Amino acid sequence: MVLKTMLKTKLLTLFTLCALPMISACSTNPATGRTQFAALMSPQQESQVGAQEHPEIIKEYGLYDNQQVVNYVNRIGAKIAKDTERPDVTYKFTVLDSPVVNAFALPGGYVYTTRGLVALAGSEAELAAVLAHEVGHITGRHSAERYSRGVVTSLGANVLAAAIDSSGATQALGLGSQLYLSSYSRSQEDEADTLGIRYLSRAGYDPSAMSSFLQNLQNSSALEAQIDGRSGEGFSYFSTHPATSDRVAKTRGEVAGYPQQGIINHAEHLAMIDGMTYGDSEKQGFVRGNTFYHPALGFKFNVPADFNVVNKPSEVVAVSKSGAIIVFDLVSSGNKDAYSYLTQSWMKSEPLSAPERINVNGINAATAGFQGRVNGQVMTIQLVAIEYGAGKVARFQIGIPQNISQAQLDALKSASYSFGNMSASEKASIKPMRIDVFTAGAGDTVASIAAQMPFDTFKEERFRVLNGLSRSDTLKAGVQYKTIR
Repeated sequence: MVLKTMLKTKLLTLFTLCALPMISACSTNPATGRTQFAALMSPQQESQVGAQEHPEIIKEYGLYDNQQVVNYVNRIGAKIAKDTERPDVTYKFTVLDSPVVNAFALPGGYVYTTRGLVALAGSEAELAAVLAHEVGHITGRHSAERYSRGVVTSLGANVLAAAIDSSGATQALGLGSQLYLSSYSRSQEDEADTLGIRYLSRAGYDPSAMSSFLQNLQNSSALEAQIDGRSGEGFSYFSTHPATSDRVAKTRGEVAGYPQQGIINHAEHLAMIDGMTYGDSEKQGFVRGNTFYHPALGFKFNVPADFNVVNKPSEVVAVSKSGAIIVFDLVSSGNKDAYSYLTQSWMKSEPLSAPERINVNGINAATAGFQGRVNGQVMTIQLVAIEYGAGKVARFQIGIPQNISQAQLDALKSASYSFGNMSASEKASIKPMRIDVFTAGAGDTVASIAAQMPFDTFKEERFRVLNGLSRSDTLKAGVQYKTIR
């Protein structure tokens, strides 16, 4: 079996390599000087793909509505994009309303950064470094390269499968092709860093901002893993991004070849982001203590104390270490009442156990259960549908593991039964967290300032990452820092 698989792999590789000369469309990229196969997505098609996908990105994440920050990012982006090897591209920079630290690019010049990343950046130069890296993906034509190679790889798999009368090769390559198309290769990430440092320097920024931001990104990722109870930085076989520590070392070496002076603008950056929303926004809803609030839609519900909450654009997911899970969302009911929606629309093809009408804080609702699996684990799935607004229904899907304690079972039940309307005073007083820029005084310490931040755990660690401070760094009187209020 192993020998047969290896034979298929070798035949497939041979076929793909032989197919490339027939296409005969390699070219030299002016940005990288590298011979590149990107023929199956022309620059015109890149623009079309970007224009087509841009509305979907906006629909998924939403636009951040702080015009000062939006103008700031666009100004920096314009400086970075002014002198690249692709004058044919019109670059467009967008700030997404997401607390996740992320940035990415679409073909055709579309560059995105989240407000979470803008908040993490410690200076204008560090934010410019991120935008320069994404511009590097565009000038490197990495999306076109991934697409073109992916198409050829899939073609090779299909022809080989037909020749040996087996779908195994197609299935195996399907995973590889999808992986290739869904993320950049290690060499492409390295190339984007190299190009980004070049564009930083051309725009007059200090090129060392690339490695300093990557260092803090590494610290941020490690902290998030610690908060979530996961192991630290690692490298998965299916991850084509290099480990962040490798990128930090590589970029530090490359930066040494550039002038070590340039724009940094630490204070100016802090002035731009002072008062900026941090974490989940009012439009997305947010957690305070053990309660999820959604002021824009006017509802709230409690989450058990030991659950980790992830607020996604379309749903709220809460997971405990025991494996219990709560998934909440708000959807159209098709103008059905809660019981009819639950039994006729939501779960019309699933044999439900004991469906019944219930009342949740004075609101008509319905509940039922069935046996199922969550992440391969056998669980009782309890469903709750609550009428909320005209033609809407709030839904809870609760995965209850076997052998759960009575206390845990009661906590899960109370979560859905806690759903209700926010009061006027709650809407007025419970607000999203924001960045607050302050000037350190003579008696201020990391511990004293961090203690005032609205988090239950890892306060000092969060403060240090937010400000790019090492474990041994202390506050300096007269220097400005970021905190969260």
